[in-house]
Amino acid sequence: MTGLEKITSEIKAEADQSVAAIIDKANAEAAIIIAGAEKEAAEACEKINHDTSVRLSASKSTAESAAALRKRRLILEEKQKLIGEVIEEAKNLIYALPDSVYFDKILKLAEKNVSPAAGTIIFNEKDLNRLPADFETKLNAIAMSKGGKLTVSKETRPIDGGFVLLYEGIDQNCSITSLFETNIEAVQDKVQKLLF
Repeated sequence: MTGLEKITSEIKAEADQSVAAIIDKANAEAAIIIAGAEKEAAEACEKINHDTSVRLSASKSTAESAAALRKRRLILEEKQKLIGEVIEEAKNLIYALPDSVYFDKILKLAEKNVSPAAGTIIFNEKDLNRLPADFETKLNAIAMSKGGKLTVSKETRPIDGGFVLLYEGIDQNCSITSLFETNIEAVQDKVQKLLF
């Protein structure tokens, strides 16, 4: 081996060592960078999983609350529907009472609403046509006990049942529908207690 070859060989060996050292250093730095990136990726994945879990939990809670609210609303609507049906059935039972029982109820209703003055009682056409023969006598006995007098009008009103009292041009609606509407909250409460 000549001197030149020996020098070239030594330069090449030193270059190979330098390249190997640079590659080793680069590999070590790359390993550190990769380890850091893997750690950051793992932390990012963990954060994403945590955030997703929190969002899913919140979504589930919101969905459960919405479902519970909808369930309560549907139950309430169904209860209101049933209460309405029971009230309507109660009205129909009143309309279907035998004449003697129906007009006894009318007399009791009149007793609660009669004023100590002269007035007129007005029925619907159906009730006017089926008044018991002694009804006006019984009605006036009640009115007189309160210091008043009532005359059964030959006119009729388009009411469902019950009557309208007329005192000095002022109507007092005692129709069945009006009585139910006036006392709707109390009626609904009683029906709800019976049903539920």
